Amino acid sequence: MEIFRTIHEMQTWSMAQKRQGKVIGIVPTMGFLHEGHLSLIDAARANGAELVVVTIFVNPIQFAPNEDFDSYPRDFEHDRLLCEEKHADAIFAPTASEMYPAPITCYVSERKLSKGLCAKTRPTHFDGVTTVVTKLFNAVLPDIAVFGQKDAQQARVLKRMIRDLNFPIKMVIAPIVREADGLAKSSRNKYLSKAERENALVLSRSLREARAELESGERDLTKICEEIASKITAAGGKVDYVESVDADELEPVAKYQGRPVMIALAAYFGTTRLIDNLLY
Repeated sequence: MEIFRTIHEMQTWSMAQKRQGKVIGIVPTMGFLHEGHLSLIDAARANGAELVVVTIFVNPIQFAPNEDFDSYPRDFEHDRLLCEEKHADAIFAPTASEMYPAPITCYVSERKLSKGLCAKTRPTHFDGVTTVVTKLFNAVLPDIAVFGQKDAQQARVLKRMIRDLNFPIKMVIAPIVREADGLAKSSRNKYLSKAERENALVLSRSLREARAELESGERDLTKICEEIASKITAAGGKVDYVESVDADELEPVAKYQGRPVMIALAAYFGTTRLIDNLLY
């Protein structure tokens, strides 16, 4: 497995592989890898990638000043071993100064899908995401890009960016990977105390209950979202949002009428912000 630290090294390797006709997949991550990230490597291969590059970069420009950039968990050696075990072909792990050698004045901005949900409390977040992913695409030169459904809004913003900016990249959105008790896998789960982690199970549980309501004929999505919010509060969480939206356009939907919808949520347990969602 190759490890690249500079954009030039990464591009040189990728161009050499492409000259041989190889199909390259990219799995962008911020490191501290878990089974959810590793499932994206499998998804890349299942969708035609002959070579898979895992990028590991905690991106400073997607964090607001009051967020957890400095404390975000990092363990490159752990990540390297997991990538080797999963037979990734390369890791691209640049420094911040490599990715941003001068104060950045040029950003990539999506103007519609990035405006609701998480953006209500993280208004600069998605400009940071679209910009860094564009830079990662330009470094790795992938044919296939894989992102997880847990970060549902992010995935749809990036899918739109790929479409609108004509990136020659096939995008894959892979399913959420969960712990045995239902909690969505997240690098931030390590922040949770034992009690907070137990309380946070209300997120997946309330989404399962919401699915059961829809399957039994309930069509009032506003009512379902209010129920979920009440359950989170009762379990000691602080609700950021619980919303029902169109699964592709992310526009609010109050009544289920047969078109695919997503119930998305974000909540704090202690100081840890967790997200989850269901598609129906």
